[in-house]
This record gives sequence, structure tokens and C-alpha cells, in this order.
Amino acid sequence: MDTKHIDSWNACLRIFADIIDARQFDTWFKRIRPVSLVGSTLTVEVPSDFFREYLEDAYLDIIRKTLKRVIGADAKLNYIVPAVRNQKPMTVPEGPGNAPVNMPISVSSGQPAGNPGPFVYPGLTRIRVNPRLNPLYNFTNLVEGACNKLAVSAGENIAAAPGKTPFNPLFIFGGPGLGKTHIAQAIGLRIKEKYPELTVLYVTGNEFKTQYIDATTVRNKLNDFLAYYMKIDVLIIDDIQGMSGSGNQTAFFNIFNHLHQNAKQLILTSDRAPVDLQNFEDRLLSRFKWGLSVELTHPDFATRLSMLKNRAFREGVEIGDDVLEYLAGRIQTNFRELEGSLISVIAHATMTHSDCTVDLARRVTEKIVGDDIGTVSIDRVQKAVCEYFNITRDTLLSASRKRQIVQARQISMFLCRNLISNCSLSTIGAETGGKDHATVLHACNTVTDLMSTDRVFKKYVTELEGILAPAR
Repeated sequence: MDTKHIDSWNACLRIFADIIDARQFDTWFKRIRPVSLVGSTLTVEVPSDFFREYLEDAYLDIIRKTLKRVIGADAKLNYIVPAVRNQKPMTVPEGPGNAPVNMPISVSSGQPAGNPGPFVYPGLTRIRVNPRLNPLYNFTNLVEGACNKLAVSAGENIAAAPGKTPFNPLFIFGGPGLGKTHIAQAIGLRIKEKYPELTVLYVTGNEFKTQYIDATTVRNKLNDFLAYYMKIDVLIIDDIQGMSGSGNQTAFFNIFNHLHQNAKQLILTSDRAPVDLQNFEDRLLSRFKWGLSVELTHPDFATRLSMLKNRAFREGVEIGDDVLEYLAGRIQTNFRELEGSLISVIAHATMTHSDCTVDLARRVTEKIVGDDIGTVSIDRVQKAVCEYFNITRDTLLSASRKRQIVQARQISMFLCRNLISNCSLSTIGAETGGKDHATVLHACNTVTDLMSTDRVFKKYVTELEGILAPAR
């Protein structure tokens, strides 16, 4: 067996180890695998393109001189990046060919309408509908947790039998960055995978409204517009709150009725629950409630940490658990900010040729969510309670029924509800060992009652509030 490439690379590693800081050497050089040595060209395998770019940016001169010393003056280095395998989230498609396509559909119309597409209304006999689905937004890439488990489960059921489950329409609602678009498109992608003959279409509420205005005022082709949408098998409308206005709602009402009566699947998302939608006709709001309405809540700590680990793996960067845990505890609002904070930390480390440390993560997140000092978070409250009662976080979040643990857990939930603005009972429960909102409400009522009858218990709560008071 030819081992020239291994021997040559090992010789290079010995030189690198003498020149480069030990931590940097372990992070950036130990993970490189020699593949072959052909002539003076050494081929090595690196985890990712990001990894390669960092090596060339930070250590190109050292690598070049070392290779010339070991292999010779004509030494060259060739990189290969393997496909990421056995990785659940963040799968990158090979190219645009992976995007799903719909079969042509027939639409009758009085006059030709040119070259139709998802925003051009049909007048030809057979047209192709672009499903407008992003291959990245699939179930494989979705990090599942208590915050979205019901929506994911319902979505998988719908994908198995679109239009034939009780979940029609599926109405997904929640704040920004919680994964509404991802889940909705994942359902569409799974349906196209299982039933390629079905026509799937993804649009936003604002796009639908714009198309309606164009069809009625510019093109005068309302019949084409309605016929186009009534041919869709799976209609996904994202951010349906953008569909305010009586005219387009009437059109959508007719489309909704037609699709639903013909066992076609409707998937709707919104930033608020159906009951909270403004300027919508009552007859539409009642139909939104026909199927399943499911709320996406803020991801709990375990889900946030899982997402960070998987994204770091995809980037080919080893980041310490202490850094990831800090980010997961610091960014509690949504996946979008969480992912952005991780990318920012990696970028800062790359540009400054430094390690990804907790201190760096702290400085980066200050620009995203503000300084740690002066703010209250669920993580901060739980840490304060754990230190006060001398227990571990795992113990606090466990199912232990010991009196001291139960009281500490109830106090932490009470403090979260009273010290953190805009923090729902569901979010507090999810962060406290997966409790439901009823358990959190019961805990808060219990603490309030005990404070009025138990002087020592009231002292616990008051002192903890004093510890957290500077952050209020």
C-alpha cells in the first residue's frame, strides 16, 4: 500500500505543530486527511468549503513554505470537500435540478394569456405551474422540538394523504423566525416526493393580493385567475395576514370552497391566530378553523442547542459546547436570530483569526440582542434560582417531587412570568422541563398564595427578585 501521501502530510504536521498555537493546530490541522500524492501535488480532504477558506486566509503562507520544504519546490496542495452524510438538518441541494416540478395542467380560457407562470394568469390550454418550493426547507432539515412537534406531526400526516385528513386546512401561526415557512414548504416538498403528479403551489398572502389586483385592473382576466388557482391540488399561502382587503378575500373564498369541496389540501400560515386576524371576513375566518390550527412557540433550550450543533457541523467548524450553550441560553426568541448569531460568531473568528470562545460570543450577541447586563431572560432566572438553592439546572428541570425542588421550580416560573415582558406561559413551561401552560399558571398561583402565608417562602422570592432587580 502506497503511504507516501500519509508520510508527507505527517511530516508537514510535525512542522505545523512547532509553529502554530496548539489549540489552533488541533482545530484546523488535525481534521485534515491526506488522500493522495501524485507527483508534487498533495490532495487532502477538509470538512467544508468554509474550513478550506479559513485555512487559505489564515495559514496559506505557512502551508506553502512547509509543502515546499517537505515535497519540493513544485509542491501543490489540492483540496476536496466530501459530501456531508448522516446529517439530519441543513441539507444543501446539489443544484437547481433538485427543485420539484409540477406536471402541466389544463386550464380553459377565452383568450391566450401569453407565457403563463406562477404570477401570470393562464390562457393557454396546458401550462406548467412553478411550485416555488425551496429544496432546503424539507423535513430532514427541520429541527423538531416541543415548540413545533404538533405542526410537524400534522404536516407529515398531511403529506401522506393530502386532502384526506381532518387537517384541512392546516393553519400554522406564531411569531417571526419560528419556522412557519419551513414547515409549510416541507409539507409541499414531501407531497411532491410521494405524489409527483399533484400540482403544488406556494405563494404569500401579499403576492396573492397583488396577483388579484393585476388580474382585475390591469389584465382584466379574473376568470383566468380563478381557474388557475382552482386547478391546484395543494395550495400553500404563507403570511395570509397580507391578504387584507375585501376584493381578493372574495376571490379566495371561492377558491377555498372549490378546493376544499374537491378534497384539495390547503396550508395557511400567519403571524397570529385566526381569531386575532384583522380586516378579514367572518366567513373566511370560520373556514380557517375548519381543520387544525396549531401555534409555534419559542424553541426551548434543548431544541436551540440541537439546531446550533447541527448548523456548526454543516459549516465544518468545531465549536465548544460552552459556546453553543451560551448562545442557546442567550438567544431565546427564534431560530432565525439563533442561526444568525452562530454565523456571526464564526465570521468574526474567521476574520480575526481567533478561536470561537464564550467571550467572542458574548461580544457578538451584544450587537444582536443587547448586553447581558440589564436584561432578564429565562436562562438568567433559572441560574439565579439554582445558585440560590444550591441545586443544578438539571435538577431544577427534572421531574423530582422533593419539596425543595418543586418550590424552586415554581419560584423560577413565577419570576419568569413577572420579570420578563412578552414571555408566554407556554414558553416558560417549555423552558422548564417541558411543562404545559396550565402547570406554569398553577405554579404562579401557588407562589402567590405561599408568599401571603409563609414568611420564609416570601423571603426566598423577595431576595431572588433583589438579585435580579438590576436586570429589570
